[in-house]
Amino acid sequence: MSNNDKSAVVATRWWWVRHAPVRSDGGNIYGQKDIDCDTSDREVFEAVAKILPRNAVWYASNLQRTHQTAAAIWATGFPKPANMLQEAAFAEQHLGAWQGMNRAAFVASRPVGSHWFADISEPAPGGESFMDLYNRVCGAIERVNVEHAGKDVIAVGHGGTIKAAIGLALGGQPEKGLAFDIDNCSVTRLDHFASEDRSIWRLPMVNQQPWIADVRHAAMHQPAGPEVTSKLA
Repeated sequence: MSNNDKSAVVATRWWWVRHAPVRSDGGNIYGQKDIDCDTSDREVFEAVAKILPRNAVWYASNLQRTHQTAAAIWATGFPKPANMLQEAAFAEQHLGAWQGMNRAAFVASRPVGSHWFADISEPAPGGESFMDLYNRVCGAIERVNVEHAGKDVIAVGHGGTIKAAIGLALGGQPEKGLAFDIDNCSVTRLDHFASEDRSIWRLPMVNQQPWIADVRHAAMHQPAGPEVTSKLA
């Protein structure tokens, strides 16, 4: 970059889409188990397709539910890309021995008010910690920011993956990213700005649900980890 280009800023726009709802988990934690998702609600995918950019670079994790979700978006008439890059680093957290355990019972066994399955540094037995997930997601994002600088990037991922990306965009605060809800099929946009001597993020859109005005699609809300709920009298 020449002296005249020092002030040039390159914007790379990330459009994260969480996969469609999983119906076949039996109420159990699935983590990196490669199970399918429900893409039957066409109106949801039509709404998502309307806000995604054309001519973007597409990524998905190595788990089939992200590929099924992408295919459902393309099935609405959205221009299908020539290829979609598969990135294993964008897979959900490997929850080890917790995978297959009843979700409600597991959540009840954890401290009240938890945003995730465990403290960010606590690994699942035989699996990963959230920090393991965060570090691999961040490494892949930084690589893609270089390889596809200045482009729109659509990444179909998972609740934990997107929370990790938000934590990075918040200035490297993974625990802050966990505080955000990420619903199935929601769109989260994170913009990366890079110049010769500076790199910053902006968060113009988190957990956008363009179909939400219609109560028929309420089933799109599924937890991406333990959620704090309260019942009003």
